[in-house]
Amino acid sequence: MKVLFAASECAPFFKTGGLGDVVGSLPKELAKSGNDVRVVLPYFLQKMDKKTIDELEDVLSFTIEVGWRKQYCGIKRLIKENVTYYFIDNVFYFGRENLYDYGDDSERFAYFQQAVIEMLEKIEFIPDVLHVNDWQTAMIPVLLRDKYSWINKLKDIKTVLTIHNILFQGVYDQYILSDHFNIGYAAYHDRGLKYGDNVCWLKGGIYYADLVTTVSPTYADEIQSPEFGYGLDGDLRNVQHKLVGILNGIDYDTYNPEKDSVIPETFSKEDFSGKIISKKALQERVGLPVEEDIALIGVVTRLDEQKGVELIVDAMEELMEHRRVQFVLLGTGKPYFEEAFAYFTDKYPDKCQAIIDFDSELAQWIYAGVDLFLMPSLFEPCGLSQLNSLRYGTLPIVHEVGGLVDTIEPYNEFEESGNGFSFYDFDVQTLLQTIDHALTVYYDHPEQFIGIQMRAMDSDNSWEKSAQDYIDQYRYIIY
Repeated sequence: MKVLFAASECAPFFKTGGLGDVVGSLPKELAKSGNDVRVVLPYFLQKMDKKTIDELEDVLSFTIEVGWRKQYCGIKRLIKENVTYYFIDNVFYFGRENLYDYGDDSERFAYFQQAVIEMLEKIEFIPDVLHVNDWQTAMIPVLLRDKYSWINKLKDIKTVLTIHNILFQGVYDQYILSDHFNIGYAAYHDRGLKYGDNVCWLKGGIYYADLVTTVSPTYADEIQSPEFGYGLDGDLRNVQHKLVGILNGIDYDTYNPEKDSVIPETFSKEDFSGKIISKKALQERVGLPVEEDIALIGVVTRLDEQKGVELIVDAMEELMEHRRVQFVLLGTGKPYFEEAFAYFTDKYPDKCQAIIDFDSELAQWIYAGVDLFLMPSLFEPCGLSQLNSLRYGTLPIVHEVGGLVDTIEPYNEFEESGNGFSFYDFDVQTLLQTIDHALTVYYDHPEQFIGIQMRAMDSDNSWEKSAQDYIDQYRYIIY
């Protein structure tokens, strides 16, 4: 089977969140089954390391018409771990400091999507499945049927759209149809791009793709409701016959406590001594008192309301004043959240250390070194941090939404089951009660806490099963 992934980010080259992790891991897993898997990405020159840049091979170049503009398009190639990566080279659009959040993002990704389609014949690779991801590539299924349907070689390509976070939809003024894509209004209707008086790329992809997936079964149900659908719930209900939730996995080669060269000391569920060493090293690194016995709570997150950060902030005073805990947070985001955690760090330096930064190495130290991982997201399509935590015997405390419900089984002392702690009501009191439950087990029932840790490490969140689910879905739409 020939599969092409189109996405705006991919680890280890460049990423801002879970999308990059998924596109970095899933194609590699699919390739293990003997499939011809390739990935096409923008060439974000400033985000790539020099070693990778030096390994890139120039394949060809041609011109893309972005409305009335004629733009250069270079194709670079890299083969790595049985996956072929293509990079769309245009310095004007992609030679920038950041991946997103520019005033011309609609033009940048309109260019990228047309480049993806127009390169296929030129590189002599016509995929059976073209798998697009989020709004940045959601117009590709629309364009294949609206703009490029006259090209015989492209007619049989099946398309899959994965929604990683429905909050981001690509809503723009309708003038971009002609100005960016040089198309008319054939796809501008209620079961297409029309979104009020605007166009919505994600909505178009939802209707025009052969299959729509999202990153957990629970999230697939949630986004069909007004609470979680962000204006597209009705459209998703209209296509529920082709909507499937498939859980994300994590890269077990990268996140492996027995072989991880990044963390201070490796460990296994048979020998937790390395986790204790990692805890002490983390405490020392961030400036907390080195105390083996105190419960250490960790957070690695984007500082945003979606991640439940407001709930954490509202709970911090009570947590710091009246609980025997230490707290370490790593993340960046909205300034008022950054300022709030700077305040708590200043007020409680022996109990709280907030590192306002993006540091993948320190994130790994936190997953490995803390006892409890706090993840009270308001909504969470899948979530990867809780999966990373489980892998390192760190017990998640999560809000029961999306992929958090699908991956975290709450501890049940009577059945001796569960791999973490969870709560349903999204309020400070419930959060604190759940933290207290976890702390009670940690301090008063250490044998039970270790039992939960061992079940956490036994949880299978590798890509192997999920990759097979994708293969089954691909086969269904092809045959």
